[in-house]
Amino acid sequence: MSKTVILDGFTENPGDLSWDWLREYGELEVYDRTPADKVEERIKDADIIVTNKTPLPESVLRKAQKVKFIALLSTGYNVVDCAYAKEIGVPVSNIPTYSTQAVAQLVFAYISEFCNAVALHSQTVKNGDWTRCPDFCYQAAPLIEMNGKTLGIIGFGKIGQAVADIAEAYGMNILAVSGHETDQSSRRNFRWATKEELIKNSDFITLHCPLTDKTEGMVDSSFLSLCKPSAFLINTSRGPVVNEKALADALNSDKIAGAAVDVLSTEPPKADNPLLTAKNCIITPHIAWAGYETRQRLMGVLKENFKAFSEGHPINVVN
Repeated sequence: MSKTVILDGFTENPGDLSWDWLREYGELEVYDRTPADKVEERIKDADIIVTNKTPLPESVLRKAQKVKFIALLSTGYNVVDCAYAKEIGVPVSNIPTYSTQAVAQLVFAYISEFCNAVALHSQTVKNGDWTRCPDFCYQAAPLIEMNGKTLGIIGFGKIGQAVADIAEAYGMNILAVSGHETDQSSRRNFRWATKEELIKNSDFITLHCPLTDKTEGMVDSSFLSLCKPSAFLINTSRGPVVNEKALADALNSDKIAGAAVDVLSTEPPKADNPLLTAKNCIITPHIAWAGYETRQRLMGVLKENFKAFSEGHPINVVN
Protein backbone atom coordinates (compact mmCIF):
# COMPACT_ATOMS: atom_id res chain seq x y z
CA MET A 1 0.00 0.00 0.00
CA SER A 2 1.40 3.40 -0.94
CA LYS A 3 1.51 6.40 1.35
CA THR A 4 0.67 9.96 0.32
CA VAL A 5 1.81 12.90 2.44
CA ILE A 6 0.40 16.40 1.93
CA LEU A 7 2.84 18.88 3.45
CA ASP A 8 0.85 22.14 3.29
CA GLY A 9 -2.74 21.54 2.37
CA PHE A 10 -4.52 24.34 4.24
CA THR A 11 -4.48 27.08 1.60
CA GLU A 12 -5.90 24.72 -1.04
CA ASN A 13 -8.41 23.19 1.36
CA PRO A 14 -9.20 25.24 4.48
CA GLY A 15 -12.14 22.93 5.13
CA ASP A 16 -14.53 23.48 2.22
CA LEU A 17 -13.10 20.73 -0.03
CA SER A 18 -12.17 17.10 0.66
CA TRP A 19 -9.00 15.04 0.47
CA ASP A 20 -10.87 11.76 0.98
CA TRP A 21 -10.55 10.71 -2.66
CA LEU A 22 -6.80 10.30 -2.08
CA ARG A 23 -7.45 7.32 0.20
CA GLU A 24 -8.14 5.33 -2.97
CA TYR A 25 -4.39 5.42 -3.47
CA GLY A 26 -3.49 4.13 -0.01
CA GLU A 27 -2.56 5.65 3.33
CA LEU A 28 -2.96 9.42 3.61
CA GLU A 29 -1.40 11.96 5.94
CA VAL A 30 -2.53 15.59 5.62
CA TYR A 31 -0.71 18.50 7.26
CA ASP A 32 -2.01 22.05 7.10
CA ARG A 33 1.58 23.32 7.25
CA THR A 34 5.02 21.79 7.66
CA PRO A 35 7.90 23.76 9.21
CA ALA A 36 11.28 23.28 7.60
CA ASP A 37 12.61 21.18 10.47
CA LYS A 38 9.75 18.67 10.10
CA VAL A 39 9.82 18.06 6.33
CA GLU A 40 12.37 15.24 6.30
CA GLU A 41 10.60 13.38 9.09
CA ARG A 42 7.20 13.62 7.37
CA ILE A 43 8.32 12.48 3.92
CA LYS A 44 10.79 9.74 4.89
CA ASP A 45 8.24 6.94 4.29
CA ALA A 46 6.16 8.67 1.63
CA ASP A 47 5.59 7.16 -1.81
CA ILE A 48 3.86 10.33 -3.00
CA ILE A 49 4.57 13.86 -1.77
CA VAL A 50 2.11 16.70 -2.29
CA THR A 51 3.38 20.24 -1.79
CA ASN A 52 2.37 23.79 -2.57
CA LYS A 53 5.04 26.12 -1.17
CA THR A 54 7.03 23.78 1.10
CA PRO A 55 10.51 23.51 -0.48
CA LEU A 56 11.87 20.13 -1.55
CA PRO A 57 15.56 20.69 -2.39
CA GLU A 58 17.91 17.82 -3.20
CA SER A 59 19.16 17.65 0.40
CA VAL A 60 15.60 16.97 1.60
CA LEU A 61 14.59 14.65 -1.24
CA ARG A 62 17.58 12.43 -0.50
CA LYS A 63 15.84 11.53 2.75
CA ALA A 64 12.72 10.36 0.90
CA GLN A 65 14.01 6.95 -0.14
CA LYS A 66 10.58 5.60 -1.19
CA VAL A 67 9.25 8.58 -3.15
CA LYS A 68 7.89 7.75 -6.60
CA PHE A 69 5.84 10.85 -7.45
CA ILE A 70 5.71 14.54 -6.43
CA ALA A 71 2.43 16.35 -7.00
CA LEU A 72 2.34 20.14 -6.81
CA LEU A 73 -0.65 22.21 -5.71
CA SER A 74 0.55 25.06 -7.90
CA THR A 75 1.54 26.01 -11.41
CA GLY A 76 5.01 27.16 -10.33
CA TYR A 77 7.49 24.39 -9.59
CA ASN A 78 10.61 26.18 -8.34
CA VAL A 79 10.04 24.84 -4.79
CA VAL A 80 11.13 21.39 -5.99
CA ASP A 81 14.60 20.43 -7.22
CA CYS A 82 13.17 19.07 -10.43
CA ALA A 83 16.55 18.15 -11.89
CA TYR A 84 17.37 15.89 -8.95
CA ALA A 85 13.86 14.41 -9.00
CA LYS A 86 14.36 13.53 -12.66
CA GLU A 87 17.76 12.05 -11.89
CA ILE A 88 16.18 9.62 -9.43
CA GLY A 89 13.27 8.87 -11.76
CA VAL A 90 10.57 10.78 -9.89
CA PRO A 91 8.08 12.72 -12.05
CA VAL A 92 6.94 16.11 -10.78
CA SER A 93 3.47 17.22 -11.94
CA ASN A 94 2.12 20.76 -11.62
CA ILE A 95 -1.36 22.30 -12.00
CA PRO A 96 -1.39 24.36 -15.21
CA THR A 97 -3.92 26.98 -16.34
CA TYR A 98 -6.43 26.45 -13.52
CA SER A 99 -6.58 30.09 -12.39
CA THR A 100 -6.63 31.98 -15.70
CA GLN A 101 -10.04 33.63 -15.35
CA ALA A 102 -9.64 34.23 -11.62
CA VAL A 103 -6.39 36.15 -12.10
CA ALA A 104 -7.87 38.20 -14.94
CA GLN A 105 -10.83 39.01 -12.69
CA LEU A 106 -8.55 40.33 -9.94
CA VAL A 107 -6.65 42.49 -12.44
CA PHE A 108 -9.90 44.24 -13.32
CA ALA A 109 -10.94 44.47 -9.69
CA TYR A 110 -7.77 46.53 -9.22
CA ILE A 111 -8.37 48.61 -12.34
CA SER A 112 -11.97 49.26 -11.30
CA GLU A 113 -10.81 50.40 -7.88
CA PHE A 114 -8.26 52.75 -9.42
CA CYS A 115 -10.90 54.18 -11.76
CA ASN A 116 -13.90 54.42 -9.43
CA ALA A 117 -12.49 54.31 -5.87
CA VAL A 118 -15.59 52.42 -4.75
CA ALA A 119 -14.30 51.54 -1.27
CA LEU A 120 -13.14 55.11 -0.61
CA HIS A 121 -16.43 56.66 -1.73
CA SER A 122 -18.46 54.21 0.31
CA GLN A 123 -16.40 54.99 3.41
CA THR A 124 -16.79 58.75 2.96
CA VAL A 125 -20.56 58.32 2.74
CA LYS A 126 -20.55 56.29 5.96
CA ASN A 127 -18.39 59.02 7.54
CA GLY A 128 -21.17 61.50 6.83
CA ASP A 129 -19.62 63.38 3.91
CA TRP A 130 -22.66 62.93 1.66
CA THR A 131 -25.03 63.92 4.42
CA ARG A 132 -23.14 67.19 4.83
CA CYS A 133 -22.66 67.77 1.09
CA PRO A 134 -24.44 70.83 -0.43
CA ASP A 135 -24.69 69.00 -3.79
CA PHE A 136 -26.34 65.74 -4.88
CA CYS A 137 -22.92 64.20 -5.55
CA TYR A 138 -19.20 64.68 -4.95
CA GLN A 139 -15.86 63.08 -5.81
CA ALA A 140 -13.57 61.90 -3.04
CA ALA A 141 -10.98 61.01 -5.69
CA PRO A 142 -10.68 61.59 -9.45
CA LEU A 143 -12.88 59.26 -11.49
CA ILE A 144 -11.48 57.64 -14.63
CA GLU A 145 -13.17 55.99 -17.60
CA MET A 146 -11.50 52.79 -18.81
CA ASN A 147 -12.84 53.30 -22.32
CA GLY A 148 -10.06 54.61 -24.55
CA LYS A 149 -7.30 54.07 -22.00
CA THR A 150 -4.25 51.98 -22.91
CA LEU A 151 -3.56 48.72 -21.11
CA GLY A 152 -0.03 47.34 -21.41
CA ILE A 153 0.25 43.58 -20.89
CA ILE A 154 3.71 42.14 -20.27
CA GLY A 155 3.48 38.39 -20.84
CA PHE A 156 0.78 37.25 -23.26
CA GLY A 157 0.08 33.65 -22.36
CA LYS A 158 -3.34 32.37 -21.33
CA ILE A 159 -3.74 34.86 -18.47
CA GLY A 160 -2.49 37.83 -20.48
CA GLN A 161 -4.92 36.94 -23.26
CA ALA A 162 -7.82 36.59 -20.81
CA VAL A 163 -7.00 40.07 -19.47
CA ALA A 164 -6.99 41.37 -23.04
CA ASP A 165 -10.44 39.83 -23.63
CA ILE A 166 -11.89 41.86 -20.75
CA ALA A 167 -10.02 45.00 -21.82
CA GLU A 168 -11.60 44.73 -25.28
CA ALA A 169 -15.06 44.69 -23.71
CA TYR A 170 -14.24 47.92 -21.89
CA GLY A 171 -13.07 49.56 -25.10
CA MET A 172 -9.45 49.82 -24.02
CA ASN A 173 -6.45 49.98 -26.33
CA ILE A 174 -4.09 47.06 -25.77
CA LEU A 175 -0.32 46.91 -26.11
CA ALA A 176 1.41 43.60 -25.45
CA VAL A 177 4.93 42.25 -25.03
CA SER A 178 5.68 38.55 -25.25
CA GLY A 179 8.58 36.27 -25.91
CA HIS A 180 6.44 34.65 -28.60
CA GLU A 181 4.18 36.86 -30.74
CA THR A 182 1.12 35.00 -32.00
CA ASP A 183 -1.54 36.06 -34.49
CA GLN A 184 -3.91 38.44 -32.70
CA SER A 185 -5.37 40.02 -35.84
CA SER A 186 -8.92 39.25 -34.70
CA ARG A 187 -8.57 41.53 -31.67
CA ARG A 188 -9.81 45.11 -31.70
CA ASN A 189 -7.45 47.93 -30.70
CA PHE A 190 -4.52 45.54 -30.19
CA ARG A 191 -0.91 45.70 -31.26
CA TRP A 192 2.41 44.20 -30.29
CA ALA A 193 4.93 46.68 -28.89
CA THR A 194 8.46 46.87 -27.61
CA LYS A 195 8.74 46.88 -23.84
CA GLU A 196 9.91 50.51 -23.81
CA GLU A 197 7.05 51.60 -26.05
CA LEU A 198 4.55 49.77 -23.86
CA ILE A 199 5.86 51.34 -20.64
CA LYS A 200 5.85 54.86 -22.06
CA ASN A 201 2.35 54.71 -23.53
CA SER A 202 0.30 52.66 -21.07
CA ASP A 203 -2.18 54.03 -18.56
CA PHE A 204 -2.22 50.65 -16.82
CA ILE A 205 0.58 48.08 -16.93
CA THR A 206 -0.17 44.52 -15.84
CA LEU A 207 2.49 41.83 -15.42
CA HIS A 208 1.83 38.24 -16.50
CA CYS A 209 5.34 37.01 -17.25
CA PRO A 210 7.12 34.04 -15.65
CA LEU A 211 9.94 34.56 -13.17
CA THR A 212 13.23 34.00 -14.98
CA ASP A 213 16.74 35.41 -14.85
CA LYS A 214 15.60 38.01 -17.38
CA THR A 215 12.42 39.06 -15.58
CA GLU A 216 13.65 39.04 -11.97
CA GLY A 217 13.78 42.68 -10.84
CA MET A 218 12.51 43.80 -14.26
CA VAL A 219 10.36 46.54 -12.75
CA ASP A 220 13.17 48.69 -11.39
CA SER A 221 13.85 52.42 -11.21
CA SER A 222 14.72 52.56 -14.93
CA PHE A 223 11.45 50.84 -15.86
CA LEU A 224 9.41 53.11 -13.59
CA SER A 225 11.13 56.26 -14.85
CA LEU A 226 9.61 55.59 -18.29
CA CYS A 227 6.05 55.37 -16.96
CA LYS A 228 3.50 58.16 -17.24
CA PRO A 229 3.03 59.94 -13.88
CA SER A 230 -0.65 58.97 -14.24
CA ALA A 231 0.10 55.28 -14.80
CA PHE A 232 -0.86 52.37 -12.56
CA LEU A 233 1.17 49.15 -12.18
CA ILE A 234 -0.40 45.76 -11.43
CA ASN A 235 1.47 42.58 -10.50
CA THR A 236 -0.30 39.24 -10.19
CA SER A 237 2.63 37.24 -11.62
CA ARG A 238 5.54 36.67 -9.26
CA GLY A 239 6.76 38.98 -6.51
CA PRO A 240 10.47 39.08 -7.48
CA VAL A 241 9.60 40.49 -10.92
CA VAL A 242 9.26 43.83 -9.09
CA ASN A 243 12.04 45.64 -7.22
CA GLU A 244 9.88 46.57 -4.25
CA LYS A 245 12.04 49.45 -3.01
CA ALA A 246 12.12 51.00 -6.47
CA LEU A 247 8.34 50.73 -6.72
CA ALA A 248 7.83 52.20 -3.25
CA ASP A 249 10.15 55.10 -4.10
CA ALA A 250 8.25 55.74 -7.34
CA LEU A 251 4.91 55.76 -5.52
CA ASN A 252 6.11 57.97 -2.69
CA SER A 253 7.61 60.50 -5.12
CA ASP A 254 4.52 60.50 -7.40
CA LYS A 255 6.45 59.12 -10.36
CA ILE A 256 3.48 56.81 -10.93
CA ALA A 257 -0.10 57.18 -9.72
CA GLY A 258 -0.56 53.85 -7.99
CA ALA A 259 0.14 50.15 -7.83
CA ALA A 260 -1.69 46.95 -6.93
CA VAL A 261 0.10 43.70 -6.12
CA ASP A 262 -1.12 40.25 -5.14
CA VAL A 263 2.39 38.82 -4.83
CA LEU A 264 5.50 39.91 -2.96
CA SER A 265 9.14 38.84 -2.96
CA THR A 266 8.68 37.17 0.44
CA GLU A 267 5.33 35.77 1.53
CA PRO A 268 4.11 36.50 4.13
CA PRO A 269 5.88 39.88 3.87
CA LYS A 270 8.45 41.03 6.36
CA ALA A 271 7.34 43.96 8.50
CA ASP A 272 9.87 46.26 6.80
CA ASN A 273 8.68 45.59 3.24
CA PRO A 274 8.62 49.12 1.75
CA LEU A 275 5.36 48.54 -0.12
CA LEU A 276 3.45 48.14 3.15
CA THR A 277 3.80 51.88 3.80
CA ALA A 278 3.98 53.17 0.22
CA LYS A 279 1.47 55.70 -1.09
CA ASN A 280 -1.44 54.52 -3.25
CA CYS A 281 -0.45 50.87 -3.07
CA ILE A 282 -3.10 48.14 -2.91
CA ILE A 283 -1.76 44.85 -1.53
CA THR A 284 -3.82 41.65 -1.39
CA PRO A 285 -2.51 38.44 0.25
CA HIS A 286 -1.91 36.24 -2.83
CA ILE A 287 -5.64 35.62 -3.32
CA ALA A 288 -6.05 35.58 -7.11
CA TRP A 289 -6.10 31.77 -7.06
CA ALA A 290 -8.03 31.33 -3.82
CA GLY A 291 -11.70 31.47 -4.86
CA TYR A 292 -13.71 28.33 -4.10
CA GLU A 293 -14.36 27.55 -7.76
CA THR A 294 -10.70 28.08 -8.61
CA ARG A 295 -9.48 25.78 -5.86
CA GLN A 296 -12.12 23.24 -6.86
CA ARG A 297 -10.69 23.33 -10.39
CA LEU A 298 -7.17 22.88 -8.98
CA MET A 299 -8.35 19.82 -7.04
CA GLY A 300 -9.82 18.43 -10.25
CA VAL A 301 -6.48 18.69 -12.05
CA LEU A 302 -4.74 17.12 -9.05
CA LYS A 303 -7.13 14.16 -9.33
CA GLU A 304 -6.25 13.82 -13.02
CA ASN A 305 -2.52 13.94 -12.18
CA PHE A 306 -2.90 11.17 -9.59
CA LYS A 307 -4.99 9.01 -11.90
CA ALA A 308 -2.53 9.35 -14.77
CA PHE A 309 0.44 8.52 -12.52
CA SER A 310 -1.31 5.47 -11.09
CA GLU A 311 -1.97 4.26 -14.65
CA GLY A 312 1.68 4.62 -15.56
CA HIS A 313 1.54 7.70 -17.79
CA PRO A 314 2.00 10.82 -15.63
CA ILE A 315 0.75 14.10 -17.11
CA ASN A 316 1.62 17.77 -16.56
CA VAL A 317 5.18 16.65 -15.84
CA VAL A 318 7.57 19.59 -15.45
CA ASN A 319 10.82 17.60 -15.25
